[in-house]
Amino acid sequence: MKRDPLLWVATAAVLIVLASAEYELARACGFGLYVAAGVPAALDVYALAALRARRDVFTVVLTLIAVNAASHLVEVGLLPVSVPLVVGVSAIAPLVLWRVHRLSEAGVSDETPAAPEPSVIPAEPVPAVAQLAEPITVDRASEPVDTAPHAPVLGPWTPVAELAGGTGGTTGGTGPDLLGDHFAAVRSAIGEAPAEPATEPVPPAVPPSGTGAADIVSEDTANTTFERRVATVRNWLQAEPELTGTEIGNRLGVSASYGRRLLRTARDES
Repeated sequence: MKRDPLLWVATAAVLIVLASAEYELARACGFGLYVAAGVPAALDVYALAALRARRDVFTVVLTLIAVNAASHLVEVGLLPVSVPLVVGVSAIAPLVLWRVHRLSEAGVSDETPAAPEPSVIPAEPVPAVAQLAEPITVDRASEPVDTAPHAPVLGPWTPVAELAGGTGGTTGGTGPDLLGDHFAAVRSAIGEAPAEPATEPVPPAVPPSGTGAADIVSEDTANTTFERRVATVRNWLQAEPELTGTEIGNRLGVSASYGRRLLRTARDES
């Protein structure tokens, strides 16, 4: 309750007035001289407890009005003392005991601080797992294990007669036909009858005329050798039309590309 002097004075005056009426009603209902004082004391304690707990205030006010009115009605003879009145006044003490006890429990529970509710911290949303990228598959063309080589197959190395013997200019003429003998030996080794070589034209003798004479003779000799080989290939094609450039190169002891060149030239001139 608030510490206001006027409030305390008003409360004390009201309790004294009510206590007097309550005491006279208890005496009229048969309570003893000293026991009757317990009825106003009980009602006053109940009123103070209700005001402090701020509960049952309306019930206390109605009870005090009813007891005060009944006391004055009995005092002036307007209300006779009957059984219900005696029972009602006798029930005041037990009811006050019950309600004061309940108000005290309510006051203790109100003063006890409530336990703080556990704060629930919302969990952070877990990010979704990134979808795994699909593996990239690279298809590689399988290469056969036993693959024929792309480079031309070269036969055994044989020095060219013209390069091995060389030319001695116009003074010594051309060297012996070692290449023709080699071709004949190759043909005899593979069991083929040697073809008659074409008549090789003899270049006219050129008198020495300085440093350019040897070059002219070398060029004519190379051309003559190529023409002779072309003539030989042409003769082979008459007997073997399906002859390839690689086979011609093997027979002549030259590379496959040179053999194909001879084959093309022989077919073009046919």
